[in-house]
Amino acid sequence: MTNRPALPPEIARRRTFAIISHPDAGKTTLTEKFLLYGGAIQMAGQVRAKGEARRTRSDFMQMEKDRGISVSASAMSFDFDGYRFNLVDTPGHSDFSEDTYRTLTAVDAAVMVIDGAKGVESQTQKLFEVCRMRDLPILTFCNKMDRESRDTFEIIDEIQENLAIDVTPASWPIGKGREFIGTYDILNDRLDLMDRADRNKVAQSVRISGLSDPKLKELIPAELLGTFLEEIEMAQELMPKLDHEAMLAGTMTPIWFGSAINSFGVKELMEGIATYGPEPQIQRAEPRMIAPEETPVTGFVFKVQANMDPKHRDRVAFVRMSSGHFERGMKLTHVRSKKQMAITNPVMFLAADRELAEEAWAGDIIGIPNHGQLRIGDTLTEGEALKVTGIPSFAPELLQTARAGDPMKAKHLEKALMQFAEEGAAKVFKPTFGSGFIVGVVGALQFEVLASRIEMEYGLPVRFEGSQFTSARWVHGTRDAVDKFAAANKQHIALDNDGDTVFLTRLQWDIDRVGRDYPDIKLSATKEMMV
Repeated sequence: MTNRPALPPEIARRRTFAIISHPDAGKTTLTEKFLLYGGAIQMAGQVRAKGEARRTRSDFMQMEKDRGISVSASAMSFDFDGYRFNLVDTPGHSDFSEDTYRTLTAVDAAVMVIDGAKGVESQTQKLFEVCRMRDLPILTFCNKMDRESRDTFEIIDEIQENLAIDVTPASWPIGKGREFIGTYDILNDRLDLMDRADRNKVAQSVRISGLSDPKLKELIPAELLGTFLEEIEMAQELMPKLDHEAMLAGTMTPIWFGSAINSFGVKELMEGIATYGPEPQIQRAEPRMIAPEETPVTGFVFKVQANMDPKHRDRVAFVRMSSGHFERGMKLTHVRSKKQMAITNPVMFLAADRELAEEAWAGDIIGIPNHGQLRIGDTLTEGEALKVTGIPSFAPELLQTARAGDPMKAKHLEKALMQFAEEGAAKVFKPTFGSGFIVGVVGALQFEVLASRIEMEYGLPVRFEGSQFTSARWVHGTRDAVDKFAAANKQHIALDNDGDTVFLTRLQWDIDRVGRDYPDIKLSATKEMMV
């Protein structure tokens, strides 16, 4: 780390991160407040508010508005305190984990949101494991401290135990539940107190000189002060101090406490991201790594979103810039097709609003509208044949047959399904034997989302029915070996939307049998999204 050159100031001020959490821990609310502090919106939309008012800015698909959950990861850019934050919101619902995994390949850090009453939940644990695989630095925000929450030490112990990561408190709560009155900012020796009348305001932010400062007695009710001093003394004795290098290596997480809905503790977390969060990092690629300070522009597609604007059948590829200074109108080489693309109308996102991006630097996320040329995993460069690696595609865990409500519209259905397959919203398999399509997803809710989107965006009623298959595996081997295997197992073979061979089955026994009978064939549950 230390022998790298200093980054150009424009790149050094970028902070690109994702927010991860279990559903309902308050992630979307936190995103709203980030945008509010970044001056991006005047009034944060409340997720559970009534009717029209419940449209939060980062949830823009109809189904998200109806259900109050984030389904598709959206990217937002805004300025805060001299820094440029690129925030990628991820679906909290476990049924959309694949989208989230891919999003995590495009960020330099993650903010983990934990519910103060529930601690570490199953989905948080799964997402954390992906961050761990990528050694992503993690900053933690313990939310909902103004509701009945658990003992602070218990929460910290649980994070250390379950996630095997060192935790260092960046702030400490004073009181909890109804008694919660604010936090002590350990990193800045500051007392932040909540305004009781208007919980959306920090009433006072008071610099103090250590914990023996007489101001503490004036500002904190006696019954809370004793407990707080006891706890903070223990915390300082038992817990490690913030070690910036360990945090950047992903082995230590600082934790802030607050209440996103009351905007409390959010600004301190943002200051923490600005001060301690990583600058744009080196990107893994073949045949060499890409450093952000390189002059030539490179970027890669980590997400494709179709029909963001239902009136125009548009598709937007979300591209993470890996190096250089991009300017609108530049010609970039699309490495997979070896063709040049003039990027004339790239966009920056402010949730569902977009504006033309005149320029972008390494670390930024831009959207490139296109008609299907760009797919997940594609790399764009100024001519060099580089391929960004490590963007996963997972075998679906649920398979169903898709049928058009109107048999005359089967062709239209094929087009719609292919669109969603390229977007990464589902896997679409065309069996070589028989008709129809088999659609595979990671979680059951995705079938509902697909059916509602196909109906809304294409005007096609669609039925998903049980399939005789329950698992899909990609087939790897030499061309001859794969052809021979496919010929012998016709009933089980399908092609995915990239034309790769897939083995469909309902029995683990079949998968084991292939391993036994075809030593030159390898079946795998993931395929790297590279062409």
